[in-house]
Amino acid sequence: MTTATADLYDERGDELDSLGVQLLDLGGRTAFEGPIRTVRCHRDNALVKHVLATPGDGAVLVVDGGGSLESALVGDLIAASAVENGWAGIIVNGAIRDRAAIASLDLGVKALGSNPRKSSKDGVGDVDVPVTVGGVVFTPRRHVWADADGVLVER
Repeated sequence: MTTATADLYDERGDELDSLGVQLLDLGGRTAFEGPIRTVRCHRDNALVKHVLATPGDGAVLVVDGGGSLESALVGDLIAASAVENGWAGIIVNGAIRDRAAIASLDLGVKALGSNPRKSSKDGVGDVDVPVTVGGVVFTPRRHVWADADGVLVER
């Protein structure tokens, strides 16, 4: 990412939404950007695993876990798969696990927090649908930028 989110907002503010939800930077890369892909799920990461095992082509997966911190939606193996498949980052409205391992990966990861508990693997949820987090709509194929200051989303 070449332009800081603060500078990008100064240039294009009317075209962007700024996520007010305060996410932690948990990956090895703090600044990342790309086209949006989405998964909406609750305490079930089978779809997250499936999507991140496909070619990412520099995309960012936005996972709407409904803000639940009761179980992790991304762990080190899923995050490593994302790196292998060319994803730029993952934004999780929920929890991850294996923080130390994920911090060593060349991948942007933002999440609400962590929990060592595994999630279920039933495949319940939706892929590539608009998801709303903190009043901001993440629409598949639009662009997202993230860095230490926060997250900006193309309207």
